[in-house]
Amino acid sequence: MKNVHSLLVMSVILLTAGVAAAGDWVVYDGFDGPGKGKHIVLISGDEEYRSEETLPQLGRILAKHHGFKCTVLFAINPADGSIDPNVNNNIPGLEALKSADLMVIFTRFRNLPDDQLKHIADYVDSGRPIVGLRTATHAFNLSGSKSYQRYTWTSKEWDGGFGRQVLGETWISHHGQHGKQSTRGLVAKGQEKHPILRGIGDGDVWGPTDVYGVRLPLPAGCTPIVMGQVLEGMKPDDKPVEGKPNDPMMPVAWTKSFESAGGKSARVFTTTMGASQDLASEGVRRLLVNACYWSLGMEDKIAGKSAVDLVGAFKPTPFRFGGAAKGVKPADHAMSPAATR
Repeated sequence: MKNVHSLLVMSVILLTAGVAAAGDWVVYDGFDGPGKGKHIVLISGDEEYRSEETLPQLGRILAKHHGFKCTVLFAINPADGSIDPNVNNNIPGLEALKSADLMVIFTRFRNLPDDQLKHIADYVDSGRPIVGLRTATHAFNLSGSKSYQRYTWTSKEWDGGFGRQVLGETWISHHGQHGKQSTRGLVAKGQEKHPILRGIGDGDVWGPTDVYGVRLPLPAGCTPIVMGQVLEGMKPDDKPVEGKPNDPMMPVAWTKSFESAGGKSARVFTTTMGASQDLASEGVRRLLVNACYWSLGMEDKIAGKSAVDLVGAFKPTPFRFGGAAKGVKPADHAMSPAATR
């Protein structure tokens, strides 16, 4: 009886916290806020930048402070059910995209089977909005796909694959020195009043990840809104690098209009920032939250300074290959009762 009582108490706690962990993924039910009734699906899966830490925290922020229901998906090791970004062919729960109002994707070189990738492709074809983070520009590296080879990052059928066609660019290069030069975000000229930048000024966006190289100009339909100033070091107050790395600067955040297979025009936002360490920056969190609102056509609901306080404990792991925490299960990302108060 004691064990039964403990299980009942735990169930009540989880329900009260507005969160459910369904084995391979985690769901944060929306609290009060403009996003009430909207469903965001956040897809993690990269080996280096700790998307498995970024997206649960972003999901908690969007759920607690803004009312969105958020489902967070992970690369799962089928042997033990743990989160393992080195398993590049398994992201359970993509069926959640059927009811999604917004897809947030942060994957890298995934080799998903067709039955999983179909849910992403169906979502893209539906013309619903998309937010892409960092390595989503090279989200897929498909070696065995029979139906979705065009999504791979080196596709010739779909030049640059999902990254370039849907988000605006595929993988090109590290523009700043990786692990040595950080990124300061500067508002792109003429974009000072863009809704995504509400409450964000020069220097508010900063992260230890380096600027990615892109081909300029970006494809038609893309509008840069934040430029990435390469800094000499890994602190937000470091000096800008002189010379070529900042002349010209590369965009690190842009909007795009994507014409779906069904003829619908989807709003797309892409940023080459987003590592879990980047999320320690209030400006980066505000950029991502505002981008979700804008992508959903809810820019009129963006506050003068969106609430982006961290929800629960957040100690981002330094980005590197092989740096993912071992043995973590999706349920470990459940929102604690204390975080809901």
